[in-house]
Amino acid sequence: MNTAMARHILVATEAEALDIKRRLSKGQAFDVLARKYSTCPSAKKGGDLGEVHRRQMVPSIDKVIFNNALRQTHGPIKSKFGYHLVQVYFRG
Repeated sequence: MNTAMARHILVATEAEALDIKRRLSKGQAFDVLARKYSTCPSAKKGGDLGEVHRRQMVPSIDKVIFNNALRQTHGPIKSKFGYHLVQVYFRG
């Protein structure tokens, strides 16, 4: 599988990411939280990254997108940009 569809929320601190993950586990909508809290330009699209290819993302995020379970919230994952919460909803 060389492509995937994913969405993420990017925040500055691990504490913020953990708080958002807690909210997600209580049923709050990923896209709403992404629009409100994510610092990534993808926030405007509810965190949707669209189709991504292997090695397109930073290594820590690429590993999650192409190896972890689908339709689960993964993270916080630290990168040089901050802390990510990632959901992968398709691989092809």
